[in-house]
Amino acid sequence: MVTDKRYCIGIDTGGTFTDAVIVDTVSGAVVCTAKSPTTHYDIQKGIQSVVEKVLAASAVSPDAIARTCVSTTLATNALVENKGADVALFVIGFNQRLEVPAVAARFVPGGHTIKGEEVEPLGIQYIVDGVNELKNDVEAWAVCSSMAFVNPVHELVAAKAVKLVSEAPVFCSHEASCRAGMKERASTACLNAQLLPVMKKFLSGISNALTACGISGEVLVVRGDATAMNMQEALTHAATTIASGPAATALFGAKTTNTTDALILDVGGTTTDITLIKDGKPVVDTSGMSIGKWETHVEAVEMFTVGVGGDSLVHLTNGKPMEVGPARVTPVCMARDIPAPETWIGQSRLSRCITMLPDVSHENITASPILAALQEHGGMTPHALLTLLGVAEITFEQELTKLLHKQHVREVGFTPTDALHVLDKLSIGDQDAACNAAKTLADIEGCSAEGFARSVLTKAERTIEETVLRHLSKREIGGNLVGYLANREENQLLQITVSLNVPMIGIGAAAPYLLTNVAKRLNTTISFPEHFAVGNALGSVFMAERNC
Repeated sequence: MVTDKRYCIGIDTGGTFTDAVIVDTVSGAVVCTAKSPTTHYDIQKGIQSVVEKVLAASAVSPDAIARTCVSTTLATNALVENKGADVALFVIGFNQRLEVPAVAARFVPGGHTIKGEEVEPLGIQYIVDGVNELKNDVEAWAVCSSMAFVNPVHELVAAKAVKLVSEAPVFCSHEASCRAGMKERASTACLNAQLLPVMKKFLSGISNALTACGISGEVLVVRGDATAMNMQEALTHAATTIASGPAATALFGAKTTNTTDALILDVGGTTTDITLIKDGKPVVDTSGMSIGKWETHVEAVEMFTVGVGGDSLVHLTNGKPMEVGPARVTPVCMARDIPAPETWIGQSRLSRCITMLPDVSHENITASPILAALQEHGGMTPHALLTLLGVAEITFEQELTKLLHKQHVREVGFTPTDALHVLDKLSIGDQDAACNAAKTLADIEGCSAEGFARSVLTKAERTIEETVLRHLSKREIGGNLVGYLANREENQLLQITVSLNVPMIGIGAAAPYLLTNVAKRLNTTISFPEHFAVGNALGSVFMAERNC
């Protein structure tokens, strides 16, 4: 058993898998790598499993671990899948309409001038009334006051008032931004509030897993700008982890390539994250990242994310083109407790099977007709559940969304991972289940199971390609040509060839299967460096080296 305190563990928790690596910090050698499924219903379980794997396989003692470095795409995934906390925003001293990522907003008298002088007294009663009105409908609070980056006192008092009435967490804009821009500060505060419960659950899982494995060294989390922060900072500045995974992606690409400029693509279960390196370093957007349509003051690597990955739901609707993503589901081939897929899978509301996750309390089951039905009858499609329960469709959808958000249930469906099993390119799950599901869906589409699987992969590849074109063309020439370029092969009178001037680097276990054709169509090269399947976990270790 190796006990010399010279080792570092890198951990990356994604939507599907949690990866781990052990690196010898003296020689720089990768000692061991491992993967375990991410257990969303109990984050600690998946993290502990993968850490135990690398410790056992490497014969490195827990006492020899000097540092643990962590990256995650959970924050990004939560926003892509709309599974963050429901947030209410208090806007102080600013009565213009703000479009922000919150389910409700209340405007409150108060605020300060550019010199930090009070404009008018803070309307405490407005805050108390707002909390009492909304506290049963939201899970977190955000506060943004006029000129709080100069004088934050009204935000601090407002947060105290909220805490007197509600137990839900509160986030203030001055904690994350010291720059002007009310809309950007409000969006940043709301996103931090949205992600507080996600990050709290994740960091608790990391801490408990490391303790259970006997590891006591320092823990660093990858910030979105590719720098390091401790666990407490990651909790209070949750939005800075939105680009944690892409930052680790860029760090891995910069360290492992022999070229100074490259496009790095990380194919995960939920998303494909795309970053740039120039002059051998990650490109950082210091003006503040955009997250969907929300502009923020969060500094992060220049990135773009598309909701397509190995576990993206394949959705068929009569008379419409196939959709792949952005919803993430458990692949049919990886589900162990569902009815035979050929008995339920189909179009629209038959595309998913809903199952109850382990460890749901009896109290929660009795409080939910959906959970009670799943406990009694087993996994069912949304269509079957609706028919059984006989409730209004909107009521059903609202309840199902809450159960998914609370991770009391999971959705199973056909995915690119299943398509790879059908085509004999992967063998990590139940190939027969994937093939049976593909045959059923192929019959609807009027093709073979293999042909259907290929069409799924082609759709995923084209979506990734279009995202690359969209963002690079916007970056370089304004982006007006993206629609034309993405469909250039359909033009009968004009031929346009698109070539990237930089090579591509693929990361993630599914990367070779989804990116090789993308690189060919974009007339560039692609490489998959050693340990690319666990690239983000290794990138988190490189982050620590860079910051020490």
